[in-house]
Amino acid sequence: MNNVQQDIDERSNLTSLNKLELLLFRLGGDAEGNHSELYAINVFKIREIVAMPHVTPIADSHPHMLGVVNLREQIIPVINLPAVVGCIPAAGLKLLLITEFARTTQAFAVEAVEEIVRLEWTSVLPGDKTASGALVTSIAKVDGDVPNTRLAQVLDVESILRQLHSNDEPDVDVDSIGAPLNLPEGQVILAADDSVIARALIENALQAMGAQYVMTNSGKQAWDKLEAIDIAAKKEGKTARDKVALVLSDLEMPEMDGFTLTRNIKQDSRFSTIPVIIHSSLSGAANENHVNGVGADAYIAKFVPIELAALLRKTLAKNTPQKRG
Repeated sequence: MNNVQQDIDERSNLTSLNKLELLLFRLGGDAEGNHSELYAINVFKIREIVAMPHVTPIADSHPHMLGVVNLREQIIPVINLPAVVGCIPAAGLKLLLITEFARTTQAFAVEAVEEIVRLEWTSVLPGDKTASGALVTSIAKVDGDVPNTRLAQVLDVESILRQLHSNDEPDVDVDSIGAPLNLPEGQVILAADDSVIARALIENALQAMGAQYVMTNSGKQAWDKLEAIDIAAKKEGKTARDKVALVLSDLEMPEMDGFTLTRNIKQDSRFSTIPVIIHSSLSGAANENHVNGVGADAYIAKFVPIELAALLRKTLAKNTPQKRG
């Protein structure tokens, strides 16, 4: 475990070109003790790994919530990840993965940690191309494109948190989100996110703002869509910029991440004037610095609809093309 922790400390500050680092772990098997599969989470979401401390149960909490721990004077909720996924840990819950993302800190209890692997995003298949369920964003080919590669299920931690903290409040308050975006006729916002929950939240927000949009599941899908838009626009004597008002992109996505998507857009003369906003659950100075380095126009952490709406308006106003005289 110490070696894994050291790897996290050393590598969490790294940003790679269309690469990711996954922490692999196990949650247990089925009722007969079989099928102990590999699961994964992006290293950038991991703050630290600790041996299972004393957990204080909380009255009337969700069945999958073990309680809370006091870790260096911070009270952190603990989620029974095997229970969420439907596994039974034969060796018990031995470790906590302390995670920070989407403006929250939480701990996931797991059975065992395996290793950290660095992969190309092209070795990660989107969930819509596999038989994965709602809690899995993608399937990673751990050993790359080799026969009989190990497979790891990359968990949609945003969906897991959403499942545990659901309430009756609307995701988007139409009355407080402000005035419509009023995009020029024929223009859309192109959005990319691999999380089912995140896509639904973004769509709700854009609909509340009255914006036309195209939603994609990965950076590669967004890039392919941009190229298709460019081809169609040229047939009308127009440009992709005439058709796409803004790109709203997640960072960690299968096949092509948000860093690479943004860099591709900003380095291509067909698309370089299209503003790009990074909308990500990943936080930290290293990520934000790299976002700036690849040329994104703005960065915002998920998911506060009012703040997202304000940033969309600000970015669109700043980047509205001047009318030709």
